[in-house]
Amino acid sequence: MSSSSEHDALAWPSPVRLVDEVARVLRQRIYTGHYLPGDLLRQQQLAEDLQVSRTPLREALRMLQSEGLVEADGVRGVRVARADRRRLLDAYALREMLDGLAARQAAERGAARARDLLGPIVEAQRLTLEPWQPSEYIRLNVELHAAIVALADNEFLSAQLALVRKTSQVFAPAVLISKDRAAPSVHEHGLIVEAIAAGDAERAEQLGRDHIRATMDCLRQASAALERAGSRPRALAA
Repeated sequence: MSSSSEHDALAWPSPVRLVDEVARVLRQRIYTGHYLPGDLLRQQQLAEDLQVSRTPLREALRMLQSEGLVEADGVRGVRVARADRRRLLDAYALREMLDGLAARQAAERGAARARDLLGPIVEAQRLTLEPWQPSEYIRLNVELHAAIVALADNEFLSAQLALVRKTSQVFAPAVLISKDRAAPSVHEHGLIVEAIAAGDAERAEQLGRDHIRATMDCLRQASAALERAGSRPRALAA
């Protein structure tokens, strides 16, 4: 777990909102890789770093635990969630269904706005390929999938948006998110956007599901290769 002077002086709001704000800061640190998968988060150290008492900190950590971002680690505190091969595949199996449904409903309900809203994100993502900018690629990846969910205008889908961040940012793509996978992924994103903009719900759903399946295939292949090399994949993003 790392620390940074940029977090030394944090101005907190009223006590009523303090728990939510502490949770927001911790959540953002996890999403941005300040805390990595498997990092132990000790309450005393966090309280000193964030300049808050243990009570709101404990409540904030419980919130993150309910979201699946951290996991209890006995008496030592909590750890940032991490994923083995099976857990990643299970998460992406659910994402296949959610991403497909989001693309379908975006085509049904938001086709007229799709090209203006989604097109610039895909173009910005394409610019991250040369030179290769993995962090910006990941940020735009999450932004695109979140925008598709927003176009779908389904409150129950929106409630699952944390899964996109969790798979793409928490399980940080240190191994599998390479330019070799990113380039075809951006192409797939473009096809999905075109189908949504055309109002072709069936094609949009199929492309959305195919996109996640391709990512899962990448995970399986990389996992097998790393196991043969005596290592294991740390992450995946799509």
